[in-house]
Amino acid sequence: MTKPNIGFIGLGLMGAAMVGRLQSLGYSLNVLGNVSRPRVDAAVANGATEGVNARAVAEASDIVMLCMGTSDSVESRMRGADGVIAGLRPGVIVIDFGTSLPGSTKELGAEVAAKGAIYLDAPLGRTPSHAVDGLLNIMCSGDREAFEKVQPVLEDLGENVFHLGELGSGHTIKLINNFFGMTVANAMAEAFAMADQAGVPRQGLYDVMSAGPLRSGMMDFVKGYAVDGDSSQLAFSIRNASKDVGYYRKMADDLGAETIMSGGANTAMTTAIDEGQGDDMVSEMVDFFAKRFSN
Repeated sequence: MTKPNIGFIGLGLMGAAMVGRLQSLGYSLNVLGNVSRPRVDAAVANGATEGVNARAVAEASDIVMLCMGTSDSVESRMRGADGVIAGLRPGVIVIDFGTSLPGSTKELGAEVAAKGAIYLDAPLGRTPSHAVDGLLNIMCSGDREAFEKVQPVLEDLGENVFHLGELGSGHTIKLINNFFGMTVANAMAEAFAMADQAGVPRQGLYDVMSAGPLRSGMMDFVKGYAVDGDSSQLAFSIRNASKDVGYYRKMADDLGAETIMSGGANTAMTTAIDEGQGDDMVSEMVDFFAKRFSN
């Protein structure tokens, strides 16, 4: 069966890993970078074609994929004379793999539909290292027939591929997921710092907490840095985590729902960014809390 031509916009750590995975499986790609030139060069050296702009990528593609950090970035690539929407043909499927605001997703979906194309949201779980091996979690939503059409491609990228309902459902679930994860991560970071303040060993705290129902993958990620000094187990920056929690809070506000639990994580991470820790990994929030407690 002939593989579809894929346009891929946004070659950050995750996007570049996904592009490499698709290339290893023989897909033809048109790519457009956002910041990192070396990752675009690597994709081109491996056979990809670099588009002059997003419109050109869309014109050459059966499926257009975006993997970008913010809704603003997605909107800037989608709209305008040189944007994806301007280059769409009827039947082309556009997939947003980023973590975007559901309201923005639905607006873009309507604009894409006006061109006779289809917009899907498909935010991702797991890490770039999982992407290399096609082991991502993919939370797709939107038109069911379009999903089924691209499902074989998604299954080349992901181990667990979900269809979650109407357009925007994937982004909604991802924001809830990340709110919960970052709240747990910050609580665990504070717990380790509080152990320091009380004069008890971090390892002893972890041994007790992990022996009961509190144990989770997120706890282990934070322990990886707090006890073992390895921040790479959770390769997710404080800046990106703060953005996602902020999006969750915006979504809650749009729904008329007052969020209480997100307040602590939001305050902690925005303060950490203000104090110069934005590019640190989330597990390094332990240092943020430890510094505050020692002052």
